[in-house]
Amino acid sequence: TARRACAADIRSCGDFFGRWPVQRRSAWHGWPAFFCSDKTATGRCPSLFLHKCLSFPQNYGKLNKIGRGRERNRLELFGKELASPVVLAPMAGVTDYAFRTVCAGLGTGVTEMVSSRALVYQDKKSRSLLRKNTGSLCGAQLFGNEPEIMAQAAVLALKYSGCDFIDLNMGCPMPKIVNNGDGCALMKDTALAGHIIRAVKDAVSVPVTVKMRLGWDRSSINAPVLARIAAENGADAIAVHARTKTMLYSGRADWDHIREVCACVHIPVVANGDIDSPEAALRCRAHSGAQLCMVGRAAFGDPWLLGQIAAALCGQEIPERPALSERMDLALHQIELAADDKGEHIACLEARKHLSWYLRGVAHSSFYKDQISRLSTLEEVYTVVKAIKRDLR
Repeated sequence: TARRACAADIRSCGDFFGRWPVQRRSAWHGWPAFFCSDKTATGRCPSLFLHKCLSFPQNYGKLNKIGRGRERNRLELFGKELASPVVLAPMAGVTDYAFRTVCAGLGTGVTEMVSSRALVYQDKKSRSLLRKNTGSLCGAQLFGNEPEIMAQAAVLALKYSGCDFIDLNMGCPMPKIVNNGDGCALMKDTALAGHIIRAVKDAVSVPVTVKMRLGWDRSSINAPVLARIAAENGADAIAVHARTKTMLYSGRADWDHIREVCACVHIPVVANGDIDSPEAALRCRAHSGAQLCMVGRAAFGDPWLLGQIAAALCGQEIPERPALSERMDLALHQIELAADDKGEHIACLEARKHLSWYLRGVAHSSFYKDQISRLSTLEEVYTVVKAIKRDLR
């Protein structure tokens, strides 16, 4: 019904974030070289893999024609050139400054969600979550249910972080969030959601995006309705997780419902949910019509997945992940960044989960995972990483 109602106004669902490019591979016949919008690599890059990803060619060469014979231009979002058609999903306790930094150049990043109330009440911990990474577009995600507070928080987030856009969380399904009327609870009150979007849009000078789900449950799927309300109130883009609130993270994501959202709005739509491989990303695009995708839990310990998916979506050859020794070099760099940002103690506690994720699928790694679970100093981290590089493949 939503699709029929909007049919007269539909433009191509492919016209999202500009038209994404397919660029000829660089001379070394490896990763597509357009993954970073900077002309030089930024920051320390221990991995040759990331060095190639973060290299920027002197010129683009000619564009290829892809997808129904259409020639596509460089990928843009909010008038800025994007590094890739992939967005790293905001995830509490995961997408901190360190992880977003090592992923920069492979996809747009969004901070961990920050409470609008805590930010307005000058909570220092909340403010620290907003640190902007370099190397890619970076958004600050806020949650709350009061238009005035959300608007004030957006202004503060922009002031503290200098972020490129503000993302409004209307999709978090966790009880501690929805029980306060935040996150996905706003999908049950779309009028209030619209007031929040308009208040934030009027308060800041940067683009505003909205992250949502399909709806509260299977009997109340209203993502197309909220999408239209968001667009009418000034939202510049929408990301849709193709599950309902009651599903949490179980079951299969229903990408077909995202197509209904694409049909109802002219602003960019980003597909999210079960995009855990390049093949899944291609299937998602075929089902949803969204030309951009958002990767979440599948990127734990595997930032290279963002580049692999981007290569697939842009018609390039999908390369293998680097060797374990290079992956551990990047993991160590991430932990060092976290130590600089949060202090050694917190970084080492968080390294327990991150290093374990980097070892997913590695044979005979259980011994080292046990050691990782007891890490408490950087010296211990260095020792374990050195041993892993020596003993495992």
